[in-house]
Amino acid sequence: MALIFSLIFLISSAVFAAVNGEYGFSVEMIHRDSPKSPMYNPSETHYHRLANTLRRSILLNKAVALLDTAEAPMFNDRGEYLVEVSLGTPPFPILAIADTGSDIVWTQCQPCPKCYEQTAPMFDPSKSSTYKIIPCSSPSCALAGQERSCSDRSGCQYSISYGDGSHSNGDFAVDTVTMGSTSGRPVAFPRTVVGCGHDSAGTFSTNVSGIVGLGRGPASLVPQMGAASGGKFSYCLTPIGDSAESSKLNFGSNAQVAGSGTVSTPIKTSDRFNSFYSLNIEAMSVGGKRFEFPAASALGDGANVIIDSGTTLTILPTEFYSTFATAISDSISLERTEDPNQFLDFCFKTTNLDFEVPSVTVHFEGADVPLRRENVFVMVAENVVCLAFRGGDGQSISIYGNIAQNNFLVGYDVTRNSVSFKPADCSAM
Repeated sequence: MALIFSLIFLISSAVFAAVNGEYGFSVEMIHRDSPKSPMYNPSETHYHRLANTLRRSILLNKAVALLDTAEAPMFNDRGEYLVEVSLGTPPFPILAIADTGSDIVWTQCQPCPKCYEQTAPMFDPSKSSTYKIIPCSSPSCALAGQERSCSDRSGCQYSISYGDGSHSNGDFAVDTVTMGSTSGRPVAFPRTVVGCGHDSAGTFSTNVSGIVGLGRGPASLVPQMGAASGGKFSYCLTPIGDSAESSKLNFGSNAQVAGSGTVSTPIKTSDRFNSFYSLNIEAMSVGGKRFEFPAASALGDGANVIIDSGTTLTILPTEFYSTFATAISDSISLERTEDPNQFLDFCFKTTNLDFEVPSVTVHFEGADVPLRRENVFVMVAENVVCLAFRGGDGQSISIYGNIAQNNFLVGYDVTRNSVSFKPADCSAM
C-alpha cells in the first residue's frame, strides 16, 4: 500500500456487457483534484495541488526503500486513487483507496477502538445480513496472508503492515461488495473476501475508509470479480492539467488494448514481490542515444521496475537517472532554474509550453514506448517545468509512474502475464 496516488477512482457508473461469452465492466475514473472529487479543495491553486502530489510521491520512494526490512513487503497507498463502493446488505457506501500494489480489500469497522480518525460513517458488520467471519478451518483464511492469525474464539484475523508504518488488523470475512451504476442497476459481487478493521493507524486521510486491493494476489478484487474481470483491466490516465476530465477503468472484455500502435511486454513473476506488476526495462533513449537500464534489482526474476498507476513520478536508479536526465537537459534550449518546491532536480524556465523536446523512448522487453512532452515534463509553477523523473537511493525499487503513462491506454492481462500500451487521448475516452 505504499503507493502515493495522484488520481482518484470515483466509481459513479458501472456497465456489464457480454461479448463472445466474456463479460465487460467499466467504471468512471476521476482525478483526485477534480471538482467532482470529495477531496477537492477549491482554496488551493493548481500548483499547490501539484506540489502536494509530488511530495506524496517522494514520500512513497522513501517508503519503498524500507520494503527489504518490512514483514509484509507491500506498497503503502497514501490515498490518491479512491473508489466509492458499497459493502454489506443493505449496501453501505464507503470511500476507499484503490491500491494496485496491495491485495486485501479492507475497511474500518465498528467497533473500532484503535482506528485513525474517519469523517464518514463507519461500516457496522452487525447490520449486514450477508457478513460472515471466515472460520479458521476455511481455505479462504489463507488469503489473509502470512501475517494472519486464527483462533476458535475470534475466527480468521488479518494483519497488514506497510512500508511507512501504517497498519490494519481485524476480522477476515466475506460480504457483498456493490458498485453503483448510473443506469440504476447496481453491480454486486457476493461473498467477496474482505477485512473488517478494528485496529488501523498511519498516514490515511480522514476521508478514507480503507483499501481496495487491485494487486496480483488471490485476495485482490480483480480475481474475486471472476468473469467480470477475466483477469484483465485497463485504464487511461488524463494529464495532471486535465483533472476535471474523467475516463474509464475497464474490466474483462472492455479492457482489451489492441489496434494500431499497441505494444506489449511480459509481467515478470517474483516470489518476493508477488503483489506487484513487475516489468523489465532494457533501456531508455534520448534522441538517437540509447542508455542501457541496470539489470540488477531487488525485484529479481528478470524484473527491474514496477509499473504503478498511482505513483506520480518515475523513480529511476540514481546513476542512471543522472545520465538520462542530463541527456535530456543537454538536448533542449531552455534555461535551467530551481524547482520552487525543492522536489525535482532538472527544472527549466519557459513561457511557451510548445517547446521542442528530443524523442524519448522507454524500451521495455518486447515493447518500445515513445513518450510525449506531457510524459517527460511537468509544470510545477508559472513558467517553470521540470523533468517528471527522480533518482532513487541504493535500496529503492524503480517505479514507472503515472505521468509517464498519461494519454496511454494501459492494459493488464494477468492470465497472459502481459501489460500493453496504446497511445490515446484519454480525455476523449
